[in-house]
Amino acid sequence: MAARPTSNVAASVSVRESASVPALDLVDETFVVAAPAAVAAVVRDPDRWLGWWPDLRLTVFQDRGEAGVRWNVRGALTGSMEVWLEPFGDGVLLHHYVRCDRSDGRPVNRRERRRRQTHAKAIFWALKDELEGDRRPGEPRAT
Repeated sequence: MAARPTSNVAASVSVRESASVPALDLVDETFVVAAPAAVAAVVRDPDRWLGWWPDLRLTVFQDRGEAGVRWNVRGALTGSMEVWLEPFGDGVLLHHYVRCDRSDGRPVNRRERRRRQTHAKAIFWALKDELEGDRRPGEPRAT
């Protein structure tokens, strides 16, 4: 018979065994009142990416169709980025994730983190405005 453990506390893990946390780890959400296919078509359009993130070079490593896209990131940042599209009500929750380090190895300071956050919000609010058009708050989406 095997000995019973005397504790349910896991053994400590050394720093070397744990995954490193990227210097820039951003998470954001925007609700867009539009059909999932319409939002996906914009997010998956490579012509948009250079305009949205001119200092980054994105390579798709997972095209999830109407569920979004995941990229490897190179350029000013190195790491990964994702837009996950989750149908909700009469629209889509657009989840945006950035998990990157600066390519030059320097730390990401508060100013750059805030600049990246507000830039992403501006991108997705503009996408929201584009797809929702003149829809007033509380009105259903146009078909």
